[in-house]
Amino acid sequence: MLRAFRDAFRIPDLRRKIVFTLLLLAVYRLGSAIPTPGVNTAALSQATSGGLFGLISLISGGNLSQFSIFALGVLPYITASIVIQLLTTTVPALEKLSKEGEEGRKKINQYTRYAAIALGAAQAIFFSLYITSNPQYVAVGWDPGIFTVLVMVLTQVAGIALTMWIGERITEVGVGNGISLIITSGIIAAYPREIAATGQLLQTEQTSILRILIFIGVILITIAGIVYVYQAERRVPVTYARARGGAAGQARGAGQATWLPIKVNQAGVIPVIFASAMLIIPNVIASATATRAPAVNAWISTNLVFGTPLYIILEAALIFGFTYLYNSVQFDPKRIAEQLREAGGFIPGVRPGTATAEFLGSISGRLSLWGAIFLVVLTVFPQIVQRGTGITTFQFSGTGLLIIVGVALETLKQLEAQLTVRRYDGFISKGRIRGRLNN
Repeated sequence: MLRAFRDAFRIPDLRRKIVFTLLLLAVYRLGSAIPTPGVNTAALSQATSGGLFGLISLISGGNLSQFSIFALGVLPYITASIVIQLLTTTVPALEKLSKEGEEGRKKINQYTRYAAIALGAAQAIFFSLYITSNPQYVAVGWDPGIFTVLVMVLTQVAGIALTMWIGERITEVGVGNGISLIITSGIIAAYPREIAATGQLLQTEQTSILRILIFIGVILITIAGIVYVYQAERRVPVTYARARGGAAGQARGAGQATWLPIKVNQAGVIPVIFASAMLIIPNVIASATATRAPAVNAWISTNLVFGTPLYIILEAALIFGFTYLYNSVQFDPKRIAEQLREAGGFIPGVRPGTATAEFLGSISGRLSLWGAIFLVVLTVFPQIVQRGTGITTFQFSGTGLLIIVGVALETLKQLEAQLTVRRYDGFISKGRIRGRLNN
């Protein structure tokens, strides 16, 4: 990894991409320190330091703790992207757009932005109502009325639009996936504070050195497990019976054997984020209507908060469901079987067409099961460890570690791919220069 970054800084083009990415991330972190007008950040940070709001603050990059201008972060965009991807397989118009190449992709991205703004506005309304319904969260001199709610909502909508712009610019011009890097930067930025808070626990009677060591051991084991499962894949052998590419009439590539990689964890951290986003909805609604429905608010606050048995069961069920749903969208056995047949490829021992699709579907289903189990264990087990050790920090939770490790691996792969392309370009350029000199 260090060698890849060292080589990247030696290439001017890649160095500019990395610096551009770091500058945009710095702009985002700067905006994370600007609070939304009308919010008492000191009181709100205590309410969002743990529980379900702590998890949402983690995913939003730590901005919810002070309700900054980027408080909602990339949550609306992530949710909108998943919804649009699911609709692409069911709505004929969107499915047609997805097959129109670059122009179709641009239109789908535009629809995703509109959906993210609409969804973010709805979430901003709920959070603003929650803040104004609790006078201790409203800044001094501000009236918890409709004007304050309107200012908060407009600020959050503008923040969502700017966040999407930063993420897209990083993806197009910089290095890595912009949205994922934004989330990761927020988690890493909170590490010094979390480490300092964990160190203070050593001075109390509630946490012993043994508990700290157990917690650190669990973190290391979790990181090793994430790397192992994230890189794990099932390689399905594929043989091509005829040439692929080259001049007409050439037999180059005939009978070539390769494989089709299918990852164990195809969905990454998306099911965990989406499950968390779904579970925040009843809590936000209950908090916003606490004075109108106190009985409902009391039941949700007791039974449907982070770490309770009902919350864990619902979260596990949602992760299973979203894992299978997302994998079915990302990996279409029928489409892959058709592409293999058109390219003259086949799986040894399996007939082309429907039989190949069923074979790939069965493999994907089994891998999705193990991927879902992995995500559930990764999400639930740290919650149990946190309760047992008394160290409740979301930055070192399974979700946070999965995001950091996954984004780091994906960014490294993109960086190595660009290094490889530039090496080949260098070889080709040198070959052309030598050919001209010889001529």
